Amino acid sequence: MTVILDGKGFALKIEEELREKILSLPSKPKLAVVIVGDNPASQIYVKNKQLAAKRVGIDSITIELPKDTSDINLLNQIEILNRDETIDAILVQLPLPDHINKSSVLQAISPIKDVDGFSPYNLGLLFSGSEPVSLPCTPKGIIKLLKHYNIPLEGRNAVVIGRSLIVGKPMALLLQRENATVTLAHSKTQNLRDITKKADIIVCAVGKPHLIDSSYISGNPVIIDVGINRVEGKITGDVDFDGVKDMTSYITPVPKGIGPITIAMLLENTYELYNFHQKIRAQYGDLR
Repeated sequence: MTVILDGKGFALKIEEELREKILSLPSKPKLAVVIVGDNPASQIYVKNKQLAAKRVGIDSITIELPKDTSDINLLNQIEILNRDETIDAILVQLPLPDHINKSSVLQAISPIKDVDGFSPYNLGLLFSGSEPVSLPCTPKGIIKLLKHYNIPLEGRNAVVIGRSLIVGKPMALLLQRENATVTLAHSKTQNLRDITKKADIIVCAVGKPHLIDSSYISGNPVIIDVGINRVEGKITGDVDFDGVKDMTSYITPVPKGIGPITIAMLLENTYELYNFHQKIRAQYGDLR
């Protein structure tokens, strides 16, 4: 029988645990969110993050910059937040307007305030086998979800579809860290169906509605659908949920699957950065 992985319920459990931990802290962790432009989806995401932060007792501020903000102005704002001793975590909401160099922006965020885990320093630590200050939220949450349901990873064949720095590449590294054998597939991969049919675990994060249908599935795999797509006014994933559900052992729905867990990991990373900063202050006096 297929088990539908309850991402929303798991996220609420994480929030409850965080709320209890934060209540015992001498001060509240503080998250700064920077949003550039008026992208409606980004506005919704930021609002959801603010509400989640409030639920667990994290202070948050949002800095809204106009769409025509220059790279220099955005980088200056990030540097102000880097130097602000009251800020524990910095998030720059993606996507950014086309004229802004995303790589420069991610590099500018202090690695010890990099709540998304996207800075070259933290990604480099992950790639080298060391422990980053922060792990990317979505891959971190997926590993936690799989372990929560006692789904074995060691020795399993895992296929990650999508090679972004946000999900695909760090997801492959985290699965390897759990001793899975990982294939990282992408838009140029040939014979993808042959590859996915041999998989014990499939993580799909490409942003193509219903890319994975029943023709890609064999042997009751675990399917993690990271895709969020709008089709005829409805949210759907990269996986044809209804078409493949009965061919899987475990599967995440969209919505109420990985999305809520990603936000919960953002909160957990903020809490962990706060604790990291407290240790630095105890040793050196401040973060600079």
